[in-house]
Amino acid sequence: MSRFDYNLLNVLDVLLEEQSVTAAAARLHLSQSAVSKQLAKLREVFNDPLFERTSHGLRPTPRAKQLAPELRKVLQGLEHFTRPSHFEPHDSERIFHLHMVETAYSLTYPYFMPAVLSEAPKVSINAKTWRRDSLDQLLRCEIDMAISCWEWDPRSKWHIGNIPDALNYVELVRDHAICLVRNDHPLLQEPWNIETFLKYRHLQVVFGGIDQWLLDDVLDLQHLKRDIAVNLTDFQSAMDLCEHSDLILCAPAKYIDYMIGNHALKRIDVPIDMHSGCYVLMWHKHFDFDHSHRWFRELIINQVRGPQPLRLPA
Repeated sequence: MSRFDYNLLNVLDVLLEEQSVTAAAARLHLSQSAVSKQLAKLREVFNDPLFERTSHGLRPTPRAKQLAPELRKVLQGLEHFTRPSHFEPHDSERIFHLHMVETAYSLTYPYFMPAVLSEAPKVSINAKTWRRDSLDQLLRCEIDMAISCWEWDPRSKWHIGNIPDALNYVELVRDHAICLVRNDHPLLQEPWNIETFLKYRHLQVVFGGIDQWLLDDVLDLQHLKRDIAVNLTDFQSAMDLCEHSDLILCAPAKYIDYMIGNHALKRIDVPIDMHSGCYVLMWHKHFDFDHSHRWFRELIINQVRGPQPLRLPA
C-alpha cells in the first residue's frame, strides 16, 4: 500500500455512485477501458470483486457497500487537506453535486446558471432528483447541497424547523398550492368550498420522496381525506390528464406558471387555510469555510432571491 494510487479512490467513489462503467468514464473524462483497468486494480487492492455485473448495470458487493461511508470520509479529508486558501472561479474545474426536487429546476436554474457559466466556465454541475435518502446524503456530506420543499405551516411533517441542526439553509422562494381543473369542469358552477373540493376525485403528483402533502396533513386533522384516483410522478402528464377529465390537480402555483402553457386549465385557490411553503437551499456545516462551496451557494442565493425578484408569467 506504500505505492497505492489514491486517485483510485475517486474512481471507486464515482463507480459506487453511478454503478456503471460507461457513466463513470463520462464523469471522470476517461475511456471505458481506462476505468475498467482501474477497477481491476481496485479489486486487487481490496481482494474483492467490488461490483457484479447485472442487466441494470453494476451492483456493489457487500464489501463495496461497507467501504462506501469510510471512502467518503477519506475523500473529504483529502479534499480538506488539499483545499486552496483562496478560490478563483474562472480557473476552477470543480464538480458540484446537488439534489433538487423537480419543481425547483425552473425556479432556480434559469437564474443562477448563466452567472455560473460566465464566472466559472470550467465548473460543472451534477444535479440529481431529490429522493428519500437525499437528506441522509447531505448529512453524510456525500453531496454538496440540495434544494428541497419545506413548509412553514406548523401542522406539516416537513416543517422548516425540522431541518437537522447539522445543516445550514437559506429560503430561496416561497410558494403555495393551487387547484387546476379543466375549463368546463362542472365544479365551476358550484359553490367552491371544502365540500366541493372533496366531492370530486383527485389527481396527485408525488415527487421528492414525499407521498403526502400539507393539505392532506391538514385534512387528516379534520378526519377528512381526498379521493385520489391517480398518482403520477410527472406534472406534464398530470396536466394533460387533468385537461381531459374531471379530476382535480393540486400543484405549486409558481411552478404551474411555467408549465401551464396552452393547457385548457383553470386555476382556483385551494379551499383550505394553509401557510405558504418554500424551496430551501441546504448544505452541511462541514462546507461553511470551503471557499468554492461558499462562492457557489452565495451565487445561487443572490441570483435566485435577488437583487431582482423572480419574473414569473402573469
